[in-house]
Amino acid sequence: MSSVLKRAGWRTEAALFDGYEASMRALGMERASDTGSAIVSRLGPLMRQHQIARRNMELVFPHANPGEIDALLGAMWDNMGRVAGELPLLGRMDLSGQGEQVRIEGLDILRELQRQQRPILLFGGHFANWEVLVGTVATQVPNCCLVYRHLNNPYIDARLRGRRASMGGHVFAPKGDAGARIILKSMQEARPVAMMVDQKMNDGIEAPFFGHPAMTASGGARMALRHDAVVLPMSIARRHGPNFIVRIHEPLTRPVATERNAAVLELVTAMNRFIEQRILETPAQWFWVHRRFPKDIYRKAEG
Repeated sequence: MSSVLKRAGWRTEAALFDGYEASMRALGMERASDTGSAIVSRLGPLMRQHQIARRNMELVFPHANPGEIDALLGAMWDNMGRVAGELPLLGRMDLSGQGEQVRIEGLDILRELQRQQRPILLFGGHFANWEVLVGTVATQVPNCCLVYRHLNNPYIDARLRGRRASMGGHVFAPKGDAGARIILKSMQEARPVAMMVDQKMNDGIEAPFFGHPAMTASGGARMALRHDAVVLPMSIARRHGPNFIVRIHEPLTRPVATERNAAVLELVTAMNRFIEQRILETPAQWFWVHRRFPKDIYRKAEG
């Protein structure tokens, strides 16, 4: 496809994106969340991602019966729809932790580490409405370096980065070599770095995830060990409708291993274990619709 046609396609997608966002904003947060749920709960089961999610759930919950998996899939699409409805209105959400929409627990842990001027790696996963988690971090830690996976459409990508910037995020590090340099600079300056670590990362390392080998992001762990950074887990859970609780957890224990690669694997495994625990707590709220495991594991599951 020529660059002209590609750019025209991007602009068309961006125009549709803008129209959708405007229609959701006109509804208000509660109605937009409910509307997103109603639409996606109907459309989601018709998409190929439905079968991907089903296979993931069967791998994670091998003893669940088909009815239990179906119920979990329905609850997952409800959450995904709410995310879609809520995203255009995040700018109106109170992320201070003082209101009912977003409650924050464990902020004192983060504040004490900031007072000590320690390098900090904040990590979490795609749960509930993960952009609320990102926005809360951006609001509470305005000098934080936010690591993100950029979208193929540069116009929509710019809009989403602008939204995060409006909530307080000012340093954005795309995943990859360019982002690694920004993360390195942030660590050297003792500025917190925040990233999601629950997605498959082909250029990462293989680490256990629910008993299966899974390619997992390792760059953050390597940087944290190199700069003696505190590795601080964070999570988000949906309480009801567009209302959430964000938690800052106690720091992970520094790896026992002294050899660098072994220490990285130990830390990455601990991060995966944290994600596993959050999935078991709120399974319907995780982002099940991506291929987290190697292809051969899916083939065995299908067979």
